[in-house]
Amino acid sequence: MTETHIRGYNGETERDRSTESTESTAEEAESTEERTTTCPECEGNLITDTEHGETVCSECGLVVEQDSVDRGPEWRAFDSSERDSKSRVGAPTTNMMHDKGLSTNIGWQDKDAYGKSLSSRQRQRMQRLRTWNERFRTRDSKERNLKQALGEIDRMASALGLPDNVRETASVIYRRALSENLLPGRSIEGVATAALYAAARQAGNPRSLDEISAVSRVDKMELTRTYRYVIRELKLEIQPADPGSYVPRFVSRLGLSEETQRVARELLDSAKRAGITSGKSPVGLAASAVYAAALLSNEKVTQSQVSEVADISEVTIRNRYKELLDASEGLTA
Repeated sequence: MTETHIRGYNGETERDRSTESTESTAEEAESTEERTTTCPECEGNLITDTEHGETVCSECGLVVEQDSVDRGPEWRAFDSSERDSKSRVGAPTTNMMHDKGLSTNIGWQDKDAYGKSLSSRQRQRMQRLRTWNERFRTRDSKERNLKQALGEIDRMASALGLPDNVRETASVIYRRALSENLLPGRSIEGVATAALYAAARQAGNPRSLDEISAVSRVDKMELTRTYRYVIRELKLEIQPADPGSYVPRFVSRLGLSEETQRVARELLDSAKRAGITSGKSPVGLAASAVYAAALLSNEKVTQSQVSEVADISEVTIRNRYKELLDASEGLTA
């Protein structure tokens, strides 16, 4: 029997009705998913409390779901050594390693699984295995290049106190530059430094060019030239650095109070509204705001101390902090 012989009184085929039922089921699934992400009482955001196995509204506290499935391990550990001994999985993959952490590492302890020391002949064999393992991990020039660059990124990020998300982003930027063949004619250290500088600005945790060049193996001119080339070729969208992102670091290094930090942010906000921050160095604005805020908060700090922490001249601080104070007074007047 053909499809035209099984039409109903309303002219629809069974295929049409099945299609409609499938679409309605999909719509119901979507609405159910929406209901599970918002509170049925106040439409607030739902959060998962893994400790108690509950899904709770962050606004009104309604318990939407309880006794959820525990997806963690079946064992318990009370310290790091016990956790390492019971864990049956390795570390997650990461872009901060040239092989993304998927290769095998041979331990350096020269002990067997029972903790007993190896004999002299076994130690020699294990050392030879480590050597060959290291050679196989970097089989071609591209992997050796990537290993050297990622090590350089990790070294500079550690010296600058940058978090892991900045290191991960810098590693991804360098991998893109390597895959798009941007390295010929440029040093590995230069591209790695430019990737770290761009990643720090993207993550909202910027460092000045002077700070980056102080820990890098390339000079400031090569860094700026390589940085402009990398962001242009990779089409990276990087916003200008916010002066407020430098304030907490300067305040912490100078040992100033939270009140000074708050006043410095208010001065910078006033300067933005007055339109005097355009075209000026964000580091100079942040240092000047910290100095002006310290004066307003009756905290003792000299221009030379702020200049040493921010690595800018005292003349810049004197000029900028007067502009910040004038802008603040002009808006309050």
